[in-house]
Parts: sequence; C-alpha cells; structure tokens
Amino acid sequence: MDPFDASTLPGLPAPFWFVELFKVLGFTLHMVPMHLWYAGAVLALGLYAWGGRHEKRFGARLMLQMPVLVALGINLGIVPLLFLQVGYSRAFYPATILMAWFWLAIVGLLIPAYYGVYLYAFGLRDEGVAMTPIRRAAGWGAAAMFLAIGFLFANGLSLTGNPGAWPKLWQAHSFGGAATGTALNLADATLWPRWLLMFGLALVTTAAWAVVDAAWLAPREGPEYRRGVQVLSGRVALAGSVWATIAGAWYVVVWPKATTSAMLGFPTVLLTLLTAASPWLPAALLWLGRRAELSRRRAAAIVAAQLAVLALNAVSRQIVQNVEVHRLYDVSAQPTAVQWGPMALFLVTLLAGAAVVGWILAQVLKARS
Repeated sequence: MDPFDASTLPGLPAPFWFVELFKVLGFTLHMVPMHLWYAGAVLALGLYAWGGRHEKRFGARLMLQMPVLVALGINLGIVPLLFLQVGYSRAFYPATILMAWFWLAIVGLLIPAYYGVYLYAFGLRDEGVAMTPIRRAAGWGAAAMFLAIGFLFANGLSLTGNPGAWPKLWQAHSFGGAATGTALNLADATLWPRWLLMFGLALVTTAAWAVVDAAWLAPREGPEYRRGVQVLSGRVALAGSVWATIAGAWYVVVWPKATTSAMLGFPTVLLTLLTAASPWLPAALLWLGRRAELSRRRAAAIVAAQLAVLALNAVSRQIVQNVEVHRLYDVSAQPTAVQWGPMALFLVTLLAGAAVVGWILAQVLKARS
C-alpha cells in the first residue's frame, strides 16, 4: 500500500496523546485478567487433572474465579479496542475487513467459552461429586477457545501493522472486487512469535496471581497450602520467563527493517532491553522466595513487579505499532477536532466503573479476611 498524508484525514475526536495514554493504560489493565484465562485456564485444568494436592487446589480455585475474571477481562478490553478504532481506523478496519469472518468468530468463540468456564466451575462447587465428562470437556473446550481467540487477535493486530500484505491477501480472498473476509495473516513472520510471547507473559501473570490469591483471598487454606503455592508459582514464573525470552528473541529477529531501526536505535533500545529483561524480575522474586513465609506485603510487591512488566510491554508494543502503521500513514500527524462532551463522559464513566470495581474487590477482601 502506498503511504498517504495523514493531515488530510478527518480530525480525531480527542488529542493523540489522550488516545495513546488510554490505549496503553487500558491494554495494561486488560492483560491481567486476559492472561489468567489465556494461559491460566490451561494451567489450572492441567493442575486439577494431574497435579498434587496443593496444585489441584489452586487449579480448582482459579477455575472457580474464572467466570468473574472473564467478565472483567472483556470489560477492560473495551478501552484499548475503542482507542485502537479511534486512532488507527485507517489501518485497523481494512485489516479486520480482510479477515472479517475470523474477526467475528471471536465473539462466536467467546460466548461458548464463557458458558464453558461456568459449567466447569459448577462442577467444582459440587464437592464430593466427581466431575462429569461433559463439564470436564466444557472446561477444556473453553481453554482451547481462549487460545484460538488469542491467535485471531494476534492475526488482526499484526495485519493492522502490515499494510504491505493487504493487496495480495485481497487478491487471494476477493470475489467480484469485494473481500470475502476469509484472509489470515499467516505469512507474516511476526505473527507466531507475537502470539507465543503473550503466552509466556501470561504464565508469569498467572504465577503472580497465585501468590496474591494465596496471601489475600485464601486465609482459610492454611500455611501448608501457601507454601505449596509458592513453590508452584516459582516454577511457573521461571517457565514463563524462559518462554517469553525465547519467543521475544524470535520476535525481534523477524522484525521488519524499519521496526528494527526504531526499536534498536538509541535511546529506544534501552526500553527494548528493559522490556525484554523485565519478566525475570517477578520470576526472580517468586523463585527466590518460594520457600519463605508468604506475606501480603511480599505478594503485593510481586504483583507490582508484574504490572510494571505488563506496562513496559504495552508501551513497547505501542511504539512498534506506530512504526508499522507509519508505512501507511503517520498516526501522530492526524488533525484533531476535540469533542469535549464524549471525552468528559468517557472519563466520568471510567472513574465510576473503577470505583465500582474497587468497591467489589474491597468487599471480596473483607469477606475473605
């Protein structure tokens, strides 16, 4: 695709910095619950099926929490998706039109996956009763659907930043000049490591959640359970960090030349190196402290470290996306026609929603203490 002058586009309804800020912030917050049903569901199901006593108990606890985590992840995902459509519409919409049926399939996969985690959770609540094959299949089916959803999202977002692939995909997937919506970005060398990198990060997030759950939400489980979860979380975090490092190295190697120049040039290379090394901080905290007494303060420190990892990842991904889309147009050069009413309504709604979620979490902690 030939590049065009972004200054000829209609004005953005909010300043570009506002779009970038809430896109990155929203994606950071979305990644927390999303990681727990992206990699956490597979891990929890496996632990409940084949783990020891403490591993099985953690797997059951996570799957009992999964309906709420899925709902939270969906709602938090609205913010980054909204600002992606606002600030990057000239790249996002052509990409998702080319793969329209697969993009719509995300909803078709998400709904039964949501029902699946409910069915599995209901089976876990029937203590003393063996899990029925239907409920077990529903849980594993939901986990598979979450992985497929992640793969489709990776397709859509990598295709958004790959306008050079659009003409060829359109020619291969069109009829009478109209796109059939059956294209996927499978030939893009960045697709596979990008998808796998997120899974590695999700394992570290799941490990961090394990100690938070044990320290803050499971006081009745006892110290033996907490020690078992600490050992488990250290192993999961270590595996996730190794996975993320390998996938991240693969991702960097296959970057296009413009992305490599931008991300490995000074001073951005410092951010790139920090982002690459960051998963090892929560992993080190979890691994080195796996035998120590688990306190709420230490669990909070681990969560803070993982939130920093996710924030660095979101910022780096945003810079990469800007560089990739720049092959089509300069997103930062778009004119602005600020719509103060919708902006104010968004901020009020966001603050109100955050207050409600905070109140709910406070009630959960109060009930668990």
